Amino acid sequence: MSEEKNMECPNRTEACGSCSGSSSGDGACEVRKCLAGVKRKIVVLSGKGGVGKSTVAVNLAAALAQKGLKTGLLDVDIHGPSVPSMLGQKDVEIFSEDGKLLPTEVYGLKVVSIGYMLSDPDDAVVLRGPAKYGVIKQFLSEVAWGDLDCLVVDCPPGTGDEPLAICQMIPDPTGAIVVTTPQEVAAADVRKSLRFCLQLDFPILGIVENMSGFVCPHCGQTSYIFPGDAGERLAMEFNTVLLGRIPLDPSVCGAGDTGHPFSVSNPESPSGREFASIVKRIML
Repeated sequence: MSEEKNMECPNRTEACGSCSGSSSGDGACEVRKCLAGVKRKIVVLSGKGGVGKSTVAVNLAAALAQKGLKTGLLDVDIHGPSVPSMLGQKDVEIFSEDGKLLPTEVYGLKVVSIGYMLSDPDDAVVLRGPAKYGVIKQFLSEVAWGDLDCLVVDCPPGTGDEPLAICQMIPDPTGAIVVTTPQEVAAADVRKSLRFCLQLDFPILGIVENMSGFVCPHCGQTSYIFPGDAGERLAMEFNTVLLGRIPLDPSVCGAGDTGHPFSVSNPESPSGREFASIVKRIML
């Protein structure tokens, strides 16, 4: 990152309220003030990589915006930010005004990601835990989000620094959407994310099962490539709801690679309709 875009917290060596994830201190006040105009804050989590969590976050945010809701999308995957690529914004930069970062705008979304701050998208972001807390704190307290109906936060997989910082810093959260795939090997790790939410008293909105069957584009029949029903079983185990099952669809991946969210480019497909159905459930 260039010097003027350096997002490293100046207090990274100290256990301060601004970057420790503490619910007290000046940092919490700044975050609350910055997010005062945001009605709903939804965090997308998964205990396992490769389940399509960022695909769910991007398409969910885009579907919310398509419904006419003022929507923001915050990518806090510090080491592997994929949101800019999935929105066709690889070469877009982010700027600041009056001490606030200005989100980029695309598909009706206000978007912030560390990916916009890299001089080369292939650059590695090398930061230790306290510095990552500082970056996330700045994303929450020094961004001109304005008034939003919904802010969707895409976290990296696991229960480490980034999800912990977000879940501890974000005020009055609406809740977490936890993403899994059908098989038990995914459920074993996703279960940890659900327990993580319970340990932090972070509300759980529900579970999304991704890659849930393959809908043949020729005959319309569904084949279940991945065995299991992890989404339904986890929902029952943790007394929450299964928000939706998103079919395995090659065009979903293609849409992400070309920077066109599937819920915008093909809303009438089985996957597009499922995203629309999930939006209805979480906005009730």
